[in-house]
Formats: sequence, structure tokens, C-alpha cells
Amino acid sequence: MKYRVATSSLNLRDFPSANDNSKILTKIPFRHTVKLIEKTTSDWWKVKLLNTDKEGFVFSQDIEHVDETTDEIADIEVPNFEPGSKGSLDNKLETYKPLGDPAIPFRDLTSVASKLSSIRNIIDTLNVSKSFRYEKDDSDTYCNIYTFDYCFFAKVYIPRLRWTDKAIEALENGNEVPLVFGETVRPFYSNYIYDWFLQSASAFGWESVSDVDALQKKVNANGGVGVICAKRFILHKSGHVVVVVPETENEKAFRLDGKVIYPLQSQAGMDNYNYFSEIRKDWWDSKDPEKGYSSAIFYYHD
Repeated sequence: MKYRVATSSLNLRDFPSANDNSKILTKIPFRHTVKLIEKTTSDWWKVKLLNTDKEGFVFSQDIEHVDETTDEIADIEVPNFEPGSKGSLDNKLETYKPLGDPAIPFRDLTSVASKLSSIRNIIDTLNVSKSFRYEKDDSDTYCNIYTFDYCFFAKVYIPRLRWTDKAIEALENGNEVPLVFGETVRPFYSNYIYDWFLQSASAFGWESVSDVDALQKKVNANGGVGVICAKRFILHKSGHVVVVVPETENEKAFRLDGKVIYPLQSQAGMDNYNYFSEIRKDWWDSKDPEKGYSSAIFYYHD
């Protein structure tokens, strides 16, 4: 039987938490699927993380049963690597994996105040304006990687990888497929992220928001995560994705007659900014046929 993570993140442990020597093997993101091996106690069940060799124990109340008779994609696990040890803010190694640096803080979900302060800590620590991991180079810019890293540490899910067509065929036939970057999984670029938000994001806790004023208000009031994603007119050119972040004492959105026109954002791209608002104006509304965007969407997650 298959179960799905029902919380923002779930610890996979080598023993039930009540054991003094229990340790966390990995953190399983929201909506990821596990296969039940044994209901060892009412509180702790032994499970297998699909498409890996990882087995361990999870708190049973933090997972929900997947009804495979009604869920058409129940057999297809969202591809996700565990945090890597090679990648860092000082290099571009394994950018397809979450950062495994213990010095980078996660969002503290205890209260709105703790969410707001920990988001500021995440932005300061990732330091997108200075970190080599996000610097543009001759071949690419890294808006999708920065947005993925920010969301990972904010404890919300967006995709970094997608299965290849061959891997999907094998998964649909009921087979497990190993995660091999460049062979069974490939990167999720910003144009694909745009499509993912429209097709799948609601299943991962995201909600569509009508405009940037409403998005900034939600982010400010709740310490949540906002995203603007724009799709290119020319699809083989990269789209763009940024995070909308809570205002601080010194960093503000740009308002006109009390309404947010340019929200407070953080991005990697042609230029990298820890915070910005009016310097790029309403970039998502550019209709330049070469450099502009056919459409843009606004999403929020608590």
C-alpha cells in the first residue's frame, strides 16, 4: 500500500523516535509517496521511499493513504534527490540536489513572527547577490535553482527535476526507476515550472492569487512564500521565476496610492538581488516579442 506525506516535511528515521539512538535518515517533502512495509506500532510505521533504497520509520499520523483506484498518477513518484554534500553556495556542483549545508536555516513555522524572521535569515544566508552557485555564466542563468533552494528551506515544494519519457513509461508499467541525473531525470526549467503551477501546484498546497498586491499582503501577513512565474513568447528561451518575500523595516514593495505595483522580490537571473522592487518594475508584463513574456502567474503557499 502507498501513502503520501501530509505535512510540509516528514522525517524518515532509522528507528522510531522513542528510541534514544534514533536519527533522521532524510526529510521527505510534502506529497511525496512512500510504500508501507510494516505497521510496527500504532504511531510508527516502517516504509520505503520509492525509487531509492531508503527504508526507515515515519510517524503514522503524518502520512495519508493514496487511493490508487482514483489517483491516476499514484505510481509516479515526484523525482527528488536527498540533499547533497558536494554542492555549496561557493560552487555549481550538483545544483540538481537540495543544499545539504547545515548552516543554512529552515523556515521556522512556529508562529508568524518566527516565519518572518527565519525567512530573512534564509535570504541573508543564501545571499543570492554574492553566492557563486547563482551567478550567471556563458551558458545559463539560475532563477530556477535559487527559487528551488529558497522554497526548499522555506519548507514548500516546487519541482527541480522531471522524469524522462522513458522513465515515465517504466513507472506507468509499475516499475521502480532509479534517480540518475541526465538519464532518468532532467532539469525543470522556468517555462516548465509555469506549466507545473497551472497543472499540479494546488496538490502541493499552492494557491493562485489574482495580483501582486494581494500576493504581497498574504506574504507579509502570514510569513508565507510567494512566487511570480512568467512564460516566454519564444518557448526555447528561458522564462523567469522569482520569489515574493515579506517586507522588512528597510526593504519595501513599491506602492502607488496605497496599492502594491511592484512587490518585494528576491531573484537570480541576468542580475541577482537579495531584495528588489521598483528597479525591475513590472518585468513580468513585458510584451517585447524577443525578451518578453506571453503570460505570468502569481502563487502563494503558507
